[in-house]
Amino acid sequence: MKISKKVLSLLLTALTVLSFAVCSSADITPADLVVYGKIFTSENNQIVEAFAVKDGKYVYVGDKKGVEAFIEKGKTEVIDYTRKGLVMPGCGNGHAHYMIGYGTKSVGTMIDREDSVEKFMTKTVPAAVKKARDTGATAIFGFGWSLLKLQDNMPTRQQLDAICSDIPMYFADDEGHKGLVNTIALVNAGIMKADGTVLKKEIRGGEIVMGEDGTPTGFLKEQAGTYVRSFLDNENLYPVNTAKANMLQIQEQLLSEGYTMYLDGYSTYFRNNNFYQAAQQMDKAGDMHFMLGTAYEIESWMNIDDVLPQAIDVQKYASKHVKTNWIKLFMDGTVETGTGFVEPLYPDGHQGLPNWSEEELTEITRKFNEKGLTMHIHTMGNMGVNRVVNAYINGGKDEMRNTLIHVRNVNEPDYKRMAEHNIYVAGSLLWHHNTDEVQKLLVELLPANMGDKGYPMKSFFDNGVNISSHSDYPALSGSPDDPFGIMEIAVTGVLHSENAKTWWPEELLTREQALTTLTINVAKQMFIEDERGSIKAGKYADFLLVDKDVLTCPVMEIHNAKPEATYFEGKKVFAR
Repeated sequence: MKISKKVLSLLLTALTVLSFAVCSSADITPADLVVYGKIFTSENNQIVEAFAVKDGKYVYVGDKKGVEAFIEKGKTEVIDYTRKGLVMPGCGNGHAHYMIGYGTKSVGTMIDREDSVEKFMTKTVPAAVKKARDTGATAIFGFGWSLLKLQDNMPTRQQLDAICSDIPMYFADDEGHKGLVNTIALVNAGIMKADGTVLKKEIRGGEIVMGEDGTPTGFLKEQAGTYVRSFLDNENLYPVNTAKANMLQIQEQLLSEGYTMYLDGYSTYFRNNNFYQAAQQMDKAGDMHFMLGTAYEIESWMNIDDVLPQAIDVQKYASKHVKTNWIKLFMDGTVETGTGFVEPLYPDGHQGLPNWSEEELTEITRKFNEKGLTMHIHTMGNMGVNRVVNAYINGGKDEMRNTLIHVRNVNEPDYKRMAEHNIYVAGSLLWHHNTDEVQKLLVELLPANMGDKGYPMKSFFDNGVNISSHSDYPALSGSPDDPFGIMEIAVTGVLHSENAKTWWPEELLTREQALTTLTINVAKQMFIEDERGSIKAGKYADFLLVDKDVLTCPVMEIHNAKPEATYFEGKKVFAR
């Protein structure tokens, strides 16, 4: 018998509806929780009316009538969120540094990026020194100064020495790519002697800025900074008990913003494994209510064969909610500050600061992929992207979902190559905006066709590349950390407070695409899409009750949305 296309279509539709609930009423046990509302599932942009949760997992997703069989009076909690906002999966942050942010608050000083040189030198640094002396700290650490604010009168090591010369200090900028240090920090790192004799003028992948007297100024760029910072007394600077206290603070922030998944982009920032230990201990105690991914960072000045066993060793800290299988490294710096690896060249003729050759990246990718570890590489400039893509293709395994982070500029052919080889992107949706003044400045400072373009989004969707959202906290550069602030920028190309024109409108996303980058695509990046990231029967019930319908509200009001409640594995873990 021949079946017409119309009849076949009707049959398939009926089967799809039936698939929401395949068990008979006799097989159904009462749910612990039933939720009604406008529910965005992140399953192909599907909207449903209700779901049921049993033992922390979705057991039904569909319409109101179908969920009634899962309700038993006195046993099933019922939440009717109809006409109150939007119900959606818990969000994910595909690359951030909450550990650095909270670690700095605990052991160091957070610096306002608007601070002038005068305030930095007369208030910020002295306060940091006093804190160190009062607590008996063996290192002074800070984070957040802005190159734009300090570059015309950059503090020197001698000026810092005048405030404190006996405790090594390291102050990172708001991007984390540059550092200011005093003399003793350089002496401890073997860069120079106390008498001024210079021992090292170069650190691979970075720059030790030299003064007119031929000695280091105390200003370090890129990997020169990570090298010097590694010589701080990091074990005492960031012990396990501090890391454990930070984990609770991190969780509170994540859940309040609507994140139930987070990949930490630099889990060895303080050059020890204390963050790993703290996470595992927290999880085994039953206190972790989000999924954590960790990344072991490798610097360009390290010996790969020495680091490989150490990176493999931290896999012992994996647990139910802690995944440890990422390796982080820097391909280049940042395009806006002239250290991104680009072509054509910057107007002054330089090309940026690439940290690795293509052959080295290929071999690194091969070694770590063979050990079951996924590459997670900071890449900003188009030539940096091209070099990493080549390395992933030639040395990596497609199933490892090797990932590029940030990605400001891309050569058109590389989009297709990423898709063909299952290369992932954790994209900087939150940085797809600029004030009119900065937009004009970038056109003057950056290579041709880069000043008015940056941080592609739609092109990844168009080419079938998995793009997830990240915030890079605390390196926000004035952008929001929360998912709905990020979503508004991705949809409008404008940060609401800037009153600026839309930046690169061809790359803007639909609301549904933005939510996809924040939910199921992060789960895919973290290899947990079979368990998390969307509202689907059989998955863990990680979801949000959002106080605004971000799919239909006025577009410039999306950033006002907040989770009224956050659920993890069926339990309410945050309520506003």
